[in-house]
Amino acid sequence: MSPRPTGHVRSTATGADLVITRSFRAPIEDVWQSVTASESTARWIGPWEGEAGPGKTVRLQMAFEQGAPWCDMSIDACEPPHRLALTAKDDHGGWRLELSLAAKGEITELTFIQRLADPALAGDVGPGWEYYLDMLVASRLGDPLPSFADYYPAQRDHYLGDARTQA
Repeated sequence: MSPRPTGHVRSTATGADLVITRSFRAPIEDVWQSVTASESTARWIGPWEGEAGPGKTVRLQMAFEQGAPWCDMSIDACEPPHRLALTAKDDHGGWRLELSLAAKGEITELTFIQRLADPALAGDVGPGWEYYLDMLVASRLGDPLPSFADYYPAQRDHYLGDARTQA
């Protein structure tokens, strides 16, 4: 399998945003459930535990990473079924993430954004988020899960090149 990168990097006043979109032929509430319910997230990124809500922190297990580490996810905003903003903290630092969902007829469009202080980080994180979002798609369809080896380092240059044009 050779998945093509679909995301891009756009400049912001504070760095850059990594932006990746996926579309689902499903109601927005169904897609929202896939990205917020622990039993659903367990199928494509990992389960989470704790009390969810704006201003609260949950722990997410990155089940498909080596060692299946846990990371803290602070919920910055939660506006069901349209927007979820998180700040993740792990051994590699802090990550500001946002998921936006929009219903367009029978299609729900999910837009993932990671705020990057340094656009060059896109070369390493872009392929990973492509992988996880394709994991979400596969888990919803009941398809075999993709392999990370098909994404990284193959997609790294796409995101590095995109980041250079935004710098």
